[in-house]
Amino acid sequence: MSTPYPTFELGEQLTREQIEHFETHGFLHFRNFIDAAQVRALIDASLEVQRQWVAEGREKINGVPIKYGKDLDGGAIVQRFAFANLHHPVLARFLDDPRFRTLFPLIGTDDTRIGHHEKDGMVINHYVHAPGSAYSRLGWHTDGLRDIFLGTRLNPLLNVGVHLSNLGPEHGGLRLLPGTHRQGLWQMLFRKRYFLDHDDDPREVAIIPAAGDLTVHDGRLWHRVAQSTVSGEASRRRVIYIPVISGRYAPKSEKSPTPLYQRFASITNK
Repeated sequence: MSTPYPTFELGEQLTREQIEHFETHGFLHFRNFIDAAQVRALIDASLEVQRQWVAEGREKINGVPIKYGKDLDGGAIVQRFAFANLHHPVLARFLDDPRFRTLFPLIGTDDTRIGHHEKDGMVINHYVHAPGSAYSRLGWHTDGLRDIFLGTRLNPLLNVGVHLSNLGPEHGGLRLLPGTHRQGLWQMLFRKRYFLDHDDDPREVAIIPAAGDLTVHDGRLWHRVAQSTVSGEASRRRVIYIPVISGRYAPKSEKSPTPLYQRFASITNK
């Protein structure tokens, strides 16, 4: 059973109700952010990038490992794209959609921005529950761990998801622990074992999106990606994640090293 929660429509500015829901629970879910044609265009763009990276044998983008797996036919696929916006004009234009700026007040700092060249840039996750898949789930974690591992100040961060698949509870997907964005540092570090814990939590909320929906959650919020309970084509799901960030400008390049936390995640989520 999934816990019901309110969903919203994203207008020209956030409403008081939306802001209060985010401040209390740490997440928002907006319906119908993009239409079916744009969903298809984004998927097609990701497939073009995939063909290029598979053909080139690319291993990393700006120090971030590319996660490869096997599709249902046994062919190689990219299951986690980093900095996808730097590799296709359709994806680059989408990242500049002015509606993303509507979310900036949730951080509330003068230096709030889209991470075009920072963090992992635009990330596309492609989950498939099938033999050979290297990416069918992701253990409990917070995104704030990244700053701690890098030895920098814990700055406000929004993780904005644009969902490209219709999901039900049986398809797995994003699970959140509401309110944990207001926890102390000790709980952010030790409430669960980062990436190792996958168990259901009685307090978790299952995000159930339709293709074209947008979600946003606070980077300090504990969350995971649950594995689909169905397999094969029915388990396929794609989501784009966009970092809305603040703090010191820290762009990455092809000379950037692979952070320790990403090496750890790569061996605990196969």
